[in-house]
Amino acid sequence: MSIVVWVDGSFVEPRERALSALDHGVTVGDGIFETCAVYGGQAFALTRHLRRLGRSAAGMGLPEPDEERIRDGVAQVLAAAGASAGRLRVTVTGGFGPLGSGREDGAETVVIAAGPASPGPTSRAVRSPWVRNERSAVAGLKTTSYAENVVALADAVARGGDEAILANTVGELCEGTGANVLVEVGGELLTPPLSSGCLAGITRELLLEWAAEDGLPVREARLPFGILDQVVNPVPDGGAAPGVGLALAGSVRNIQPVVSLDGVPVAAGALSLAARELFDRRRRERMDP
Repeated sequence: MSIVVWVDGSFVEPRERALSALDHGVTVGDGIFETCAVYGGQAFALTRHLRRLGRSAAGMGLPEPDEERIRDGVAQVLAAAGASAGRLRVTVTGGFGPLGSGREDGAETVVIAAGPASPGPTSRAVRSPWVRNERSAVAGLKTTSYAENVVALADAVARGGDEAILANTVGELCEGTGANVLVEVGGELLTPPLSSGCLAGITRELLLEWAAEDGLPVREARLPFGILDQVVNPVPDGGAAPGVGLALAGSVRNIQPVVSLDGVPVAAGALSLAARELFDRRRRERMDP
């Protein structure tokens, strides 16, 4: 299936030039976006994603996105994409603007695209040499200013991984370039709090809610970046330290146990596997929880 693209009410070809060269999302990355998993032609947790899109717009000082317009575009795109679509992306930019960072009042640009997705059941992670600035003006916002993530992910891929894990500026575990992080230690599955600078991930949010309802020990906790040393601490059988594991949470990957960290094989933790099973089961119950 090819990618289906809709820009401001019209379908365009994926390689067709459809935005102004002076769109502020192009010139300075002045925009926001959301990515949803698609199952059976429907976007998963769309309401939560659009709610977060609104929070990102407010944090960026952009006008509140037109939810009715976006939902209509999503319906058109998914109808055109068919049941084989696995991923939906909604992007909203500041629209036409100056060459510099200042803004001009104008209409937003809305781009909606759908295409295939084939996330694996597990992940290979690499610790990144760069950090996330938890005090940034855009900390916790899902913006199109994604260059830091592009560089960090490319470095991880060059080292045999498919995701990079970042600390923040004070040495705490923060997040991946496109995923939240979960560390299995002491009989619990722990994820950094939003104060660490991480994104308020929708999968993370749902897992915390569903785990509380089902009695799975998943909670927020401030963690030193060095806790990842325990994940690769060797034991005689060549696996990870007993009772320690690592997982990633994201909107297309759902819950992925990590089976390699910095090129060292690690065992998928029992709680990580249980969290993956819980999420897969609960997300099938409601398309828009």
